[in-house]
Amino acid sequence: MRFAMGIAAALAAFALWTATPALADDDDNTFKPNEITNAASDFFGVTTEAAAKAVQRVFRDQGQPDAYIKGDEGSGAVVVGLRYGSGWLVRKHFDPVKVYWKGPSVGFDLGGNASKAFILVYNLKQERRLYQRFPGVEGSYYFIAGIGVNYLRGGGVTLAPMRTGVGLRAGVNAHYLVFSDRRDWFPF
Repeated sequence: MRFAMGIAAALAAFALWTATPALADDDDNTFKPNEITNAASDFFGVTTEAAAKAVQRVFRDQGQPDAYIKGDEGSGAVVVGLRYGSGWLVRKHFDPVKVYWKGPSVGFDLGGNASKAFILVYNLKQERRLYQRFPGVEGSYYFIAGIGVNYLRGGGVTLAPMRTGVGLRAGVNAHYLVFSDRRDWFPF
């Protein structure tokens, strides 16, 4: 009986020991706040302190992302609007991949803007999970500059786009974004 309990204890210790690296590997596949703050600061061309404020809010709400996208986009609307963008999907242990996004919007929305977009991606796990439709609601008032953040969710993946740009756009809209590995101008 003691021998069986000793074997069971040894197996339990071995199982715990082998599970610990798997947890470390998961953590190794996500980005830490300082990594995202530095990447966003460099990309937006703003101080680390300015980027940190936006990043802290998203990390508080969502935790550590397992990918991010950095790119440019343009959008415009007169009640009905369109948005097009392109950028690079960055994941740890993988080469960056070119991605494109587009989507229509409808609402009380007027104006146009050009933005730099830094999108945190949560629960991606596989690149193909990005290539889907992400519905959302957005309220925006762009005038010269500022970082805005909202959340989009679809198929278990959460996106947190952070945008800064120039233009004049005010309103509230319902929209979706569709991501793809190739450019397509048809917005639906």
